[in-house]
This record gives sequence, C-alpha cells and structure tokens, in this order.
Amino acid sequence: MTLVQHDPATLFAPYRGYTHAMEVAAGSRLLFISGLNGFEQDGRTMPETFDAQAELIWRHIRAILASAGMDIGHLVSLRTYLADPGDDEANARMREKQLGGHRVASTVVCCRLLEPTWKLEVEAVAAG
Repeated sequence: MTLVQHDPATLFAPYRGYTHAMEVAAGSRLLFISGLNGFEQDGRTMPETFDAQAELIWRHIRAILASAGMDIGHLVSLRTYLADPGDDEANARMREKQLGGHRVASTVVCCRLLEPTWKLEVEAVAAG
C-alpha cells in the first residue's frame, strides 16, 4: 500500500499530528469505520468521562481494524465530533497517544451529539 501525504508549502503547516491530505494508491482496500461512541459491549452503558469514552472508542477502532487484518498504521483519515469544545486538548492528547507518530487527514467538529451522555464520536477510514 502506498500512502502519499500532501502538505503543500503554500498552505499553513499542519498541527497536532495530522496531514492536510492523504492519497491512497489505486488498488488498495478501503475500510470505512462508522461513527463510534463509547458504549461498552452491552450497547447500553458507557463510562462518564471523556478520557474513558475515548479509550473505549480507540479500543473499538483497533478491534475493527484487526478484524480487517489492519492496524493503526493503516488509518488515513479521522473525523472526531466533540460535544464540548473544552475537550479539544484532551482529544489532541488522546489522538497523539493512540497514533504515536502516524499522521492522518483529520477533522474535529464541535457539535451536539445524539445522546447527551456522549462526549465524542469518531469516524475513521483505513487503507490496506
């Protein structure tokens, strides 16, 4: 799989470990991961804190990637929806913890989520 990051010098420098655009070579498999929230396996309960929900979401992402024979290094794009803009720093730290030095195209949106207990929701695209 060939991934090419596109960060033209005429744009501002990407910050917080992302890239402006990620090109996936033709012939690669693409995996689209729907918006995940912090539900436990029972589908009814979830942790109360942002960090606990985020950790659980990243566990879900890793499980889905593994089911497709992929890992975090296959992620090419993330979309994170935050219920509270005050969680942006915690989200940036969590993303850095989970991705390490791996850069992806990324968008963070602050919005009202479907359920008031949800602190965040994450969508992802992986290529392999």
